[in-house]
Amino acid sequence: MTKQELRNSYKEKRNQISQKQKLIWDDLLLIQFQKIAFFHTTTIFTYWPIEELNEPETYHFIAYLQAMIPSLRVAYPVANFSTNEMKAIEINDVTNFSKNKKGIIEPEMGNIIDAKEIDAVIVPLLVFDKYGNRLGYGKGFYDKYLATCRKDCMKIGVSYFAPIDKIEDSSPFDIPLTHCITPEAIYEF
Repeated sequence: MTKQELRNSYKEKRNQISQKQKLIWDDLLLIQFQKIAFFHTTTIFTYWPIEELNEPETYHFIAYLQAMIPSLRVAYPVANFSTNEMKAIEINDVTNFSKNKKGIIEPEMGNIIDAKEIDAVIVPLLVFDKYGNRLGYGKGFYDKYLATCRKDCMKIGVSYFAPIDKIEDSSPFDIPLTHCITPEAIYEF
C-alpha cells in the first residue's frame, strides 16, 4: 500500500475502536510504557492527543514519568503551518492550552526548549513498520523536528496496532523511531 492508502486505512481502523476498547488499550499502553528505561531522561517532548482522531492517550505517560522523575521538564509542540515546523514549549502546572486553527491543542505560552536538550519524544503516528518507520498525517512536522534532535534521543511511537511488514514508500527524510509501544508489546529498533 502507498502512504496515502495506509493513512486512509489506519484512520478508519482507529475510528472503529469503541470507547470501551480504547480505555482498555490505553491502560495496556501505559503498562508497556512503564517498561521503558528512562534512566537519563530529564526532558521529554510529548503531544496532546486529538480526541476526534481517536489518538492514544498520553497524559498517563507524563504523570507516571513526573512521579518517577520529579524534576522532569515537559514540552508540547506549537506548530507553524506556513513552514510545517514546530517548537517545543515547556509547560508547568499553570500553563494554559488552547486549540490552534487546525484543532490541535497547544500551550499558549512558555519557554522554547532547544531540540538538543530533549531526551525523549513521544511521537504520534497512524501506522509503523518492523523497521521503525512511522507514518503520520503527512505534513512532515515530526520528521523535521526529530532531524534536529540528538542522535541518542529516544523516539517513542504509540500505536494501538502491531507493525506492518514495511512502509513501501518511505523516504530518506523519514526519521525512524527507536521504540514503539502497542498494547501487547514494545518494539525496539
